Amino acid sequence: MRIARYGPGYSRRRFLEKLTSGVIAAGVLVPLAQAVAANGDISVAYPDELLSIEGYTRGAIKTGDEISAVNVELVKDLLEPIKYAQIAKMGRRLRVAKTTTDIMRLSPWEYLEATQRHRGLAHFDAKGNVVTADGKPWIGGNPFPDPHSALELFAGLTLSWGRHDASFCATKEYDLSAEGDLSYQYESGWAELSPVARVSIEPKPYWPGHEDKLRYQSVFFVSPYDVKGTSFLNIWAYDQNTIPDLYGYLPEFKRIRTFPANQRFEPLIAGSTLYLSDAWAAGDPLYTWGNYRIVGRGPFLAAVSGGWNADHPNWEHATHGGPKGQTFWDTTVELVPEAIVVEAEPVRFPRAPVSKKRVWFDARTLLPIAMVSFDRRGEPYRSFDGAYGLYDGKHRRVMDGAHPYWSWAHVHAFDIQSGRMTRLEQVRAISGGHTTSVNDAAVYDKYLTSAALMRLGSA
Repeated sequence: MRIARYGPGYSRRRFLEKLTSGVIAAGVLVPLAQAVAANGDISVAYPDELLSIEGYTRGAIKTGDEISAVNVELVKDLLEPIKYAQIAKMGRRLRVAKTTTDIMRLSPWEYLEATQRHRGLAHFDAKGNVVTADGKPWIGGNPFPDPHSALELFAGLTLSWGRHDASFCATKEYDLSAEGDLSYQYESGWAELSPVARVSIEPKPYWPGHEDKLRYQSVFFVSPYDVKGTSFLNIWAYDQNTIPDLYGYLPEFKRIRTFPANQRFEPLIAGSTLYLSDAWAAGDPLYTWGNYRIVGRGPFLAAVSGGWNADHPNWEHATHGGPKGQTFWDTTVELVPEAIVVEAEPVRFPRAPVSKKRVWFDARTLLPIAMVSFDRRGEPYRSFDGAYGLYDGKHRRVMDGAHPYWSWAHVHAFDIQSGRMTRLEQVRAISGGHTTSVNDAAVYDKYLTSAALMRLGSA
């Protein structure tokens, strides 16, 4: 019999000490940065009770088990409130996998390597933007892998959403009513390109002439027919005090239209519960939100490794739960040893329908693993619940250069007050010959210019 060195309450006390003392550094037994620098294995940083669901629940739930309304009370503290309600009241279920201890399987390899290589080189300039010692834009990876504040946590996330220099995600969207009926179904493409902080595509680290931009991002729809050609283009300035330019192409008008700069809390398409502000839990520039503060830390259940469905030729996912058995994606979660919980308020959006958002960050990678927004009365309103994975299966592999592709796999965007759900999944291909790709600089001319919007709209 193995005798545990640390009792079941040890981790809870350590997390409470960190929260009350203002200590940010991750890790319980040793600093997480020390463990990662040694061999990329996070195991030595945490006691057994934080490295397996068996250890945390004292064997009541095991790897391979399913969390449902029957046993969800055992892990209520590991779930955000909306996900807990979905399981307890709406029939959602979660399959539990083994905790991932190799950090290189939890984000793109090049991003993590650049994070370690550039450790300690970032700081904020006089305007609050992340720069290097010589005042230039950031050069790649997470600028604050050992964050000292909630602002640094969000700064790293805002700088790079998908953690690739360029990506195109073929996407299917399903919008469901509170009664569980499929109200709308869309096929769309989501494209991103980073002109700065590049670690994979040339030129690195900056695209000459575009150093004043943080990202180009677009979404366009290819089906159904009544929305085919509708597209939107977001152009972000590097200055995080500036709201992005938002352009749209509407086929019925056959022209590019400029949208109001603060139109961040409205769906882009009928039926959707997803806002631009929700993207990667950081859909707005850093300083359009404020009062960043850390409000909690501890273990958490999140879908950080098993999201990709390699068994389906188009990577599509099965569903379950809700009134008609199609409200939720089948989801595999694992015990995240340490999550850092941050709250922020929309200080630049006086008419925002939300009063604050609460985001859970995986302390190992600083990836956002859940978000809940609250209405103006302070009641839970909407959630953004993503699943991620390394696209590296037993019989199939998707490559990102020399390494397997890592990305998001599916998302739930749920309005708990209306009961409406938007489900999105990243698939291999959508109508029109558009296929998921990564770190291809051609994504700019294909999807990220006004000419591209016009071309896509007339196709």
